[in-house]
Amino acid sequence: MNSGFDKQKISRAFPFLRYLPRMKALSLRGFHYPLDESKIPPFPLPERDQARLLVYREGQISHSVFHALCDHLPAEALLVFNDTRVIPARLIFHRQSGARIEVLLLEPAEPTDVQVIMQSGSPTRWECIIGGLKKWKEGEVLQLDLGPTRLKAILEDRSKGRVRLEWDSTLSLSEVLEMAGQLPLPPYFHREAEESDKDRYQTVYAKHEGAVAAPTAGLHFTQRVFEQLEKKGIHQTRLTLHVGAGTFKPVKVDDPREHAMHNEKMWVKRSNIEDLLHAKGPVIPVGTTSMRTLESLYWWGCKLIEKPDAEFFIEKLEAYSLHPYPKAKSLQAILDYMDKNKLREIHGRTEILIYPGYHFAFSQGLITNFHLPETTLIMLVAAFVGDDWRKIYEEALNKDYRFLSFGDSSLLLP
Repeated sequence: MNSGFDKQKISRAFPFLRYLPRMKALSLRGFHYPLDESKIPPFPLPERDQARLLVYREGQISHSVFHALCDHLPAEALLVFNDTRVIPARLIFHRQSGARIEVLLLEPAEPTDVQVIMQSGSPTRWECIIGGLKKWKEGEVLQLDLGPTRLKAILEDRSKGRVRLEWDSTLSLSEVLEMAGQLPLPPYFHREAEESDKDRYQTVYAKHEGAVAAPTAGLHFTQRVFEQLEKKGIHQTRLTLHVGAGTFKPVKVDDPREHAMHNEKMWVKRSNIEDLLHAKGPVIPVGTTSMRTLESLYWWGCKLIEKPDAEFFIEKLEAYSLHPYPKAKSLQAILDYMDKNKLREIHGRTEILIYPGYHFAFSQGLITNFHLPETTLIMLVAAFVGDDWRKIYEEALNKDYRFLSFGDSSLLLP
């Protein structure tokens, strides 16, 4: 008599168990690959949708161009876009001595809702990365004369990098930053922002201001591509995750689970939940930020099933200990929460770390650029496609694909 478990019977009886992540031993060294700087373009191609497209489908690799994306998408797929907009968060001031102080706005500290304060004309406090911090005294006022207004920056808390911004006009913060700030380009570009970056380092569908880095998988989309998607019956939904500077933070510990994961804010509409609930085809996030939002949303729904007032916050490793439920039940719990609280939109935060051993709840495909070695993003790709991530990256390197933000794209369909 066979007393062992029948895995197939268990899987059929309890299909949601496939969403349960498994904790696996791993080392940072397992996510290394050789990347020469010559593979990282500092400028985009003249036309967005002329980027190359590597297509990985069930272990096989083919090559295409991004404007032909529709030819490779499954029927009735639901693409999930992140419509965040990068703000000109890099401010350059000079002390009376001439010393340069560079302020990179990371996250609003007071008020905390970035989408509200960007349209406000009131003073605000931000947590910042500050270049030249040792030269800036607490309480010291730095100024930028912008013509219609004067922007003042006051260092209020050195240890937290907290800076107060105020200006003497009725202009909104968004308008002030447009005049005073620069887009915070990724450090691997090794150049200053140019006028053209105001357009090209934004997606064509960017809407909600608050990110300090672009969701770069979406940079390849054009009106032509969207028209093709519509003709083929490919569906789409747009949510928001404001990408933080932590996305560039290198992993410096051998066990990535000990990495101080960045915290990012998400905004999800009721229509997003309904689109996911009624999706007829595979759900394919555009970019790792959309994927992180979807997976965080699923686990929050699972939390709500057990605790109806659970906070919309997913800690770094929380998904590896939560009890999984079917997707539809998770989504319905979120809709019930929104109905109860009379909400059309919800906002939350996520630190979710996705690495090999994780089981994806929503994501059945991924559109993404090529990522740096030994980062949380390459771990996410490895979690999604398994050991084939090496085959994909070796092929991309051998075929001279362009890497990172202004690089080429890939469609991953495991």
